[in-house]
Amino acid sequence: MLKIPEPAMLRTRKVTTVCNGKREVWTDYEEAKAYFLELMMSTEGEEHERAECVYIQLLHGLNECSDEKE
Repeated sequence: MLKIPEPAMLRTRKVTTVCNGKREVWTDYEEAKAYFLELMMSTEGEEHERAECVYIQLLHGLNECSDEKE
């Protein structure tokens, strides 16, 4: 059986994000991280905070990331 290093597995792992009420399913984890980093860097105020919340969850490797307060 082939062993795939964990970082390589993260790149193709599916992730679901919810930001500002919009739910998206990403097939590429790195693409989702890049999107939310760019969104976070290009916005201010509440929109910035929402993107930052999702981005931090992505950095921690969660499969479901949301800006909603639980």
